[in-house]
Parts: sequence; structure tokens; C-alpha cells
Amino acid sequence: MKTNTRETIRDEAVKYFVDAGLVIRNPDDPSRPTNSGKTVYQVEASALRLCQSFGSREWPTMLAAYLGSREHTRHELHRQRSIARIPVTLSSGESITLSPCGQNPLIKQVIEEFCPRFTPGAILLYVGDAENKFLHLHTESLSQLGVTVAAAAKMPDVVVYDSRRNWLVLIEAVTSAGPVDGKRRKELKELFAGSTAGLVFVTAFSSRDTMRSFLPHLSWETEVWISEAPDHLIHFNGERFLGPYPDVMPSRPSSIIPK
Repeated sequence: MKTNTRETIRDEAVKYFVDAGLVIRNPDDPSRPTNSGKTVYQVEASALRLCQSFGSREWPTMLAAYLGSREHTRHELHRQRSIARIPVTLSSGESITLSPCGQNPLIKQVIEEFCPRFTPGAILLYVGDAENKFLHLHTESLSQLGVTVAAAAKMPDVVVYDSRRNWLVLIEAVTSAGPVDGKRRKELKELFAGSTAGLVFVTAFSSRDTMRSFLPHLSWETEVWISEAPDHLIHFNGERFLGPYPDVMPSRPSSIIPK
């Protein structure tokens, strides 16, 4: 297989079999991220029995039975996926759900624990999901702040706007990869270059143990939040605590988004 073809096959072929209920993604571990290199697929049991009967006398009967039960099978698989999703309550009282994958349990904690403590009253503008990159996206609100999000943009996991302080807080939730290191800080700075709000960079971890392996890579002039100690922040530099630095301050006033 050629380099970088795995995701193409997954996105342009396999996902349609999953959506049709013919194939089950990660039956051994439904919480495994969709984009994990360990992702596996299994042919759904009734579809497998049908395929195995092809060419036999039982084929016509089994095909008719499968087609008759197919919608029920798809409904059950969809119901199981829905039950497994993670409910998240926003500060507005609105609820969304996240797939039970990868860093999504930590993203839930970021929204429900970090935001009320450190960005009270802020507006949630973006939440990513391994199964749906643009699960929750306020395109118009970001546009008011001078930010245009392209389909191919590598967004942070969570973006919130603190209108009181005119900050865009960009949060990466890390379980196995993706902290705000020097390279990522530069990428985010460029992605949000047109922002009329100052940029604040935050890396969220579930525990100190998880953070430990990333310590040598974390960028200066960023913040770290650990969900097991939700009332505290670790600031990577002594000059300023939780706020944008001069290199990411807006060059023009912000269009404040009404609440």
C-alpha cells in the first residue's frame, strides 16, 4: 500500500460500508479513535453469513431474509453508537454529544470544568470530534472575529471566545499526541492570524502522569490544565499568566459577539 493511502481508503470506501451496517468499526474497543493506526473493522454477523451462502441453494432465501432485516440491523447499530456517545452540557444549557473516542472524554472535561473556571461566560465557537471534525462550529461568529476556517484547516480541539477580555482561547486536549509545542503554536498563530481577539494557547491533560512525557516539548507562552486538578493552571513562562502575548495581539478592534 502506498504512503498515506490508508486514510483515503477509510474515508472514501470503508466508511460507506460502516454507514450501511455491513461493517463494524472497532468492535473490540469502540472508544478507539477513528483515525487511530490500530483501527480495525469486522464484517457484521448477518452480512457475513449472507456472503458465505453465496452460490449455494440457501442464497436466495438468505438474501431475502437479510434484506428484510437490514433496516432493523442498521437501526440497532445506530442505537448502540448513540448510547455510547458522550453527553456534554455547554454553559448556555445546550447539549451536544461526542463520540466515545480518544480525547473526547477529556474534551468534555475541558468544556464542563476548565471553561467555567477560567473563561466564565465565554462562548464556545468550536468543538472537534474524531468522527465529525466540525461537530460544533460557529462559522459566523468566527468570521466576525476575522477568522475563516477552511475545510482542510487543522483546528484545535476546542475554541472559546471570552468577550469580556477579547480573547480567543485555543485548547488542545491531549491523551496520546498533539500538545501545543513550538510548531503547533506557530501553526495556530498562522491559522488565526486575522483574529481581532488576542490568542491564548492551552494544552489540557487528564493527569500529571500523561503530561510528564510531553514536558520537554510544551511551548513557552502557553498554559497547561490538568483535569485531575481542575482549579489550577501551569503557566509556561513567568511574565504573564493566562493571556495573549504581544505576538498574538490583534492589530484592530474586535467585533464583539453579542451573547
